[in-house]
Amino acid sequence: MSSEFKQIETKITVADPTALGVFGLAMVTFVASTQKLGWTTGVSALVPWAIFLGALAQFVAGMFDFKKNNYFGATVLTSYGLFWFSVAMSWAITLGWLGEDFKATFSGVQLGWAFLGYFIFSLFIMVASFETNKVFAAILVLINVLLLSLALTSFKVVDLHLVAGWSEFAISILGFYGCGAIFLNQFFGRTVLPLGAPLGLIKKGPR
Repeated sequence: MSSEFKQIETKITVADPTALGVFGLAMVTFVASTQKLGWTTGVSALVPWAIFLGALAQFVAGMFDFKKNNYFGATVLTSYGLFWFSVAMSWAITLGWLGEDFKATFSGVQLGWAFLGYFIFSLFIMVASFETNKVFAAILVLINVLLLSLALTSFKVVDLHLVAGWSEFAISILGFYGCGAIFLNQFFGRTVLPLGAPLGLIKKGPR
């Protein structure tokens, strides 16, 4: 008597989360840039957007990109999601939400070192973005301008709040376009809004 075993492989299909992640980036930079540009004041109303759009939306999208084996999207979205969690916490400290002791000992210079660290990390991401599409490449260039401007301002080397504000605003506009393009192109199964071909500066090797 012979027994036959059949192995059944179940594959779970995960939708592309990139549009959600890019939307989160676009929304938080859109709102946050208004404070840097002087169109609004204070950061109290920015904290929820930083947590839920800048942080959570990007982080969740990054986690799903890991499931899809999208190395670039997973690394970028999760790392920048964690960035916005940290920024939201920093704002909460400056507002005294975690107590007066935290507020009194908060160091803007230490925050500057964090911006500088992310700037260094983002340089590598920027190089890779040149081989994705032109919209992502432009966003990453602007992110590096934003981070370096924030770092130098935090170190009190030079006040680049306006540079940071306009670069952040430009990130949001490109982000909205990128989000809309990804969503419509995926939905219709064809290019409705172009993202631009990769620059082709560095050839990818076989994996």
